[in-house]
Amino acid sequence: MNIEKSIGIWIRVSTEDQAQGESPEHHERRARYYAESKGWHIHTIYHLEGVSGKAVMDHPETQRMIADIKNGTISGIIFSKLARLARNTKELLDFAELFRKHHADLVSLQESIDTSSPAGRLFYTMIAAMAQWEREEISERVAASVPVRAKLGKPLGGQAPFGYQWVDQELIPHPKEAPVRNLLHELFKEYKRKRTVARILNERGYRTRNGSNFSGTTVGRLLEDPTVMGKRRANYTKSLGEGKHWELKPESEWVYVDVEPIISEELWNECTAILEEQKKNQKPITKRGTHLFTGHIFCTCGGKMYVPSRSPKYICQTCRNKIGEEDLEDIFREQLHEFIISPDEIAEYLKNSDKSLKEKEELYTHLIQEKNSIQKEMNSLIQLHQSGELPQKGFARHYQPLEDRLEQIENQLPELQGEIDFLKIYYLSSDEIIHEAQTLYDQWEVLSDNEKRLIVENTVDTITIGDTDISINLNYLPSSLELMTERQHNLMDSLLRQA
Repeated sequence: MNIEKSIGIWIRVSTEDQAQGESPEHHERRARYYAESKGWHIHTIYHLEGVSGKAVMDHPETQRMIADIKNGTISGIIFSKLARLARNTKELLDFAELFRKHHADLVSLQESIDTSSPAGRLFYTMIAAMAQWEREEISERVAASVPVRAKLGKPLGGQAPFGYQWVDQELIPHPKEAPVRNLLHELFKEYKRKRTVARILNERGYRTRNGSNFSGTTVGRLLEDPTVMGKRRANYTKSLGEGKHWELKPESEWVYVDVEPIISEELWNECTAILEEQKKNQKPITKRGTHLFTGHIFCTCGGKMYVPSRSPKYICQTCRNKIGEEDLEDIFREQLHEFIISPDEIAEYLKNSDKSLKEKEELYTHLIQEKNSIQKEMNSLIQLHQSGELPQKGFARHYQPLEDRLEQIENQLPELQGEIDFLKIYYLSSDEIIHEAQTLYDQWEVLSDNEKRLIVENTVDTITIGDTDISINLNYLPSSLELMTERQHNLMDSLLRQA
């Protein structure tokens, strides 16, 4: 399905490339024809003509593009090939991560990458894997040094715990914070409530290190930190990645270092015993299950349909229209089956796809050859004219038609290249869709509920339940390989007529 979106065109053609005939205008027209084929609106063009690809991140045009991505002005960019975006691997990874984070698309025409398509999203997967590998390499080197520094009592980065400070790489009690830390434990021993302790500390004018009020969560974290009783714990957590939570490492990897205590071990043990008893009495939080089609299913009256507790059916709260959960799942699975045609038809479809693409590529090659031939002939005429062997009148009569034809070819080439770019990416995505649909249908019964839910969220737009019919609208899977969007149908028909 074509999605109307606002995009930018990225043009970076070095001086050397321009000398070899790769004009910025050619790259722009090629990108424009691809955008038109997809039904996308071109919002702006980022010009970096003559700029080296070794480092482009700090260029004003790059910063303008990044700002447009972040504020949603554009939702993707088109460029001729990856080397035009960045030749520096780190910058390429940074670009890809930025676009993925802001749900924007990268379209590289030369490599047939369009991350708005199912097949193109593989690019983000590969880039993410490369970035993850790089992070893990750095993480492993850092992690190897952490236990050694921890055992030596050296700082491992970050601030000292509340109540302490680093002085000459030694952890010692903070003169103003240490009494508050002691009071916190005394209050908890007395009241046995974290929120109560936080309220009393705030009422007495005490604040955390950054000036914020104490909260029950902050009090709980400080109560569980053994540093306060003379045992600084280090190398006990690890990060799950940027923007994610931390998790505890196995206790065998924890390192304890003796420091000056703020409270007695007896007070620490009393508070710890209270905490452990409270945890035993807490009821586990149960997560409410998410039904497979929740958020996607509507009634013909316009209302959303939900599954009430202890009910096996989706029900409209307005008109009481209903359908069973299992019935709808069976219908959805059969809908997937409709997207799958016989192997012979698949083979014929892909064969025709390859044929039409090959015809366009052959036409492009022919035009390039004709262009080179015309340029040689024009150069020969110029030499004859300059040597006096061809008079002005004869020169103009022979030269003008060649010049007109050359202009036609130069205008036709980027348009034809844009058509080829579109067909390459479209057929690649269609092939991927066929494979995905077959896999989903064959493996549906063995998928977990979470896996099924993920598939629904990524493929289903809306499901409308009527009295006697059900309409399932999918995000990108075609209803069959021959029922493409009208725009794509018309485009491919016109391409075949031109070939």
